[in-house]
Amino acid sequence: MSNPTAPRPKGKTRQRLLTAAETIARSEGPGAMSLDAVAAEAGVSKGGLLYHFPSKSKLLEAMVDDFLSRFDNILQDAERSGQPNAVIRAYIQHFLDERRCRTPPPSGLLAVIADDPGMLAPIQRHHRNFLARIRANATDSDFAVTAFMAIQAVRNAELLNTEVLDEDEIIHLAGWLLQRLQ
Repeated sequence: MSNPTAPRPKGKTRQRLLTAAETIARSEGPGAMSLDAVAAEAGVSKGGLLYHFPSKSKLLEAMVDDFLSRFDNILQDAERSGQPNAVIRAYIQHFLDERRCRTPPPSGLLAVIADDPGMLAPIQRHHRNFLARIRANATDSDFAVTAFMAIQAVRNAELLNTEVLDEDEIIHLAGWLLQRLQ
């Protein structure tokens, strides 16, 4: 049995804080994501939060990095397979997996953009990098770009609450893309 008074590893606390921030942003909206609310959700004192993230801006920046690094890890795994179209297929499959888990859109990104529009630059750089890697692994780079942009369009519509496709249509679109990428 672990000692409840033993200090927790810093990495676990940091991740709990990021998860708490994302949970609040997704469930209550980015406007409700105060440092106090994040600390309470994570079960960490505000001082503990400030130790890891000295400002809301630093927390939001870390949220963006965390969100993008998850995609990066997925793409790296696909690249290691050496299979053609593996990267775009992994990107689409991750999208479908999020839907199966009913993961809401990453509204923490809206909080970041609202707080600091300059944070769009790293997001754009990462997406350009993802797209370059998708192209490099594709048998038909034009189709891979189209598939990437189709998934991005669905994600962005959900993020902005401007969906035009219902769930069945989204699943059909993703399945159709995956089928053509085999």
